[in-house]
Amino acid sequence: MKLSREREKLLNAIIFFCNNTKHCYKLKLMKLLYYLDFWHFKETGRSVTGLTYRAWDKGTVPTKVYWEIDPPNNPDDLKEFLYVEEEVYDEITGKKKFNIKAKKDFNEKIFTKREIEILKRIVEVFYDARGDLMKDATHLRNAPWDKTIKEKGKNAEIDYLLALDDESNSLTPDIVKDKILFDKQNREVLDSL
Repeated sequence: MKLSREREKLLNAIIFFCNNTKHCYKLKLMKLLYYLDFWHFKETGRSVTGLTYRAWDKGTVPTKVYWEIDPPNNPDDLKEFLYVEEEVYDEITGKKKFNIKAKKDFNEKIFTKREIEILKRIVEVFYDARGDLMKDATHLRNAPWDKTIKEKGKNAEIDYLLALDDESNSLTPDIVKDKILFDKQNREVLDSL
């Protein structure tokens, strides 16, 4: 089965997070993927996985992966890389969770050096965190989720440009827009060959 580069990175990022964090159930995984994509976008103007995120009550959610994690919906490529156990009851929250385990080894070679650094940084920050606490962190005032809820309402797509800020590692919106246009033009040229 031939996977797109973004899809292969997504599945390997999930493997990395499952192997290197505690409590990596569905909710936490959604937040880890959000941080991977938005932190990378902030520094480079590109996401790692190409996922679209929406502003749900639970925070930022990559809806495609959210639905794919449910065992009846597992696509073949996900089944090849991951094992998703039927729901496991969490005694602390009183909710059911999906336990996700890796079937394959993590393939570091498909990631850039920066992507690996961001994966490691995320694991360092959120190693012990539980998904419900991470959900609260994505709801902070002026975070992309908060701005999207205020400007577009619930369930709206979260614009990656909202990841940009005044921190020294953040690109400016103009630079990112130029990079996006340049990438689009390059893809069109390559597609025409």
